[in-house]
Amino acid sequence: MTRPYALRCGQLEGCFFVIQTVLFDLDDTLLDFHKAEAAALRKTLIALDLEPSEAIIARYSEINAAQWRLLEDGKLTREQVLTRRFAILFDELGVERSSVQAKEIYERLLGVGHYFIPGAPEVLAALAPRYDLYLVSNGTATVQESRLESAGIQPYFKDIFISQQIGADKPQKEFFDRCFAKIPNVLRERTIIVGDSLTSDMRGGSNAGIRTCWFNPHRKARCAEIPVDYEIAALAELPALLAQIQ
Repeated sequence: MTRPYALRCGQLEGCFFVIQTVLFDLDDTLLDFHKAEAAALRKTLIALDLEPSEAIIARYSEINAAQWRLLEDGKLTREQVLTRRFAILFDELGVERSSVQAKEIYERLLGVGHYFIPGAPEVLAALAPRYDLYLVSNGTATVQESRLESAGIQPYFKDIFISQQIGADKPQKEFFDRCFAKIPNVLRERTIIVGDSLTSDMRGGSNAGIRTCWFNPHRKARCAEIPVDYEIAALAELPALLAQIQ
C-alpha cells in the first residue's frame, strides 16, 4: 500500500524533514563487528588446533581490514578476500592449515549471535516512523542475514542491500545505482548514508552523489581526500542531526 505523500516526504505532525531516505551501514555502525569477529575467530582457531592468543586475533583483524580495502579498490574479489586473509595469517604463523576450511568454520560462527553498537536499536526505533531506512552492507550475504535475524532489526528497514547479492561493492557508484533502482520515489538530494568507514561508506556516498554522515566514535582523523558532510560520535546524536539538515 502506498504511504501518504506527507509521510513519504518526511513530514510528521507538522514538521518537515529535508532528509527522506537514510542508508545505514551494518558492521561497526549498528552491530559491533570487531567483538563478533574476535569471538568467531577465537573459536575457529581452537577448531583448527591453534592457540587463540590476543596477538593472533589482533593480527588477523589487521590482515582482514587490509583485504577488504583491496576489495574496495577493486584489486581483489570477494572470494579472494574471504580465503586470502586466512592464508596470509597461517603463512605468518608458519602453520599448514586450509584457508578454505578456516573460512567455512569462521563464517558459520560469525553468523551466530550479535552485539549491538550502543544506541543502535533505540535510534532505529526513533527514525523508522520518520524516514525510509535501508541497510547497505559489503558483508557476506549468509553471514549478514543470520546476524540480522539474531538482532531482530529487519522490520525497521524498507529493504536490505548486500553487495554479494547486488553484484557490486561499496564504494562503487554501481552499488548505489543498483540500490536506488530498487527504492521507490528516491531522491538523491534527500538521501544520506550513515557509516563508520571513510573508504567504503563516505567515499561511496560521495561517489553516489548523496549526503554522508560519518559515525566516528573513536574520534579518528578525517582524510582530506574523502569528503564528509556530517560527523557524529554516538548514534544518539543522529535523530537531532537529521532533523536539522537544511
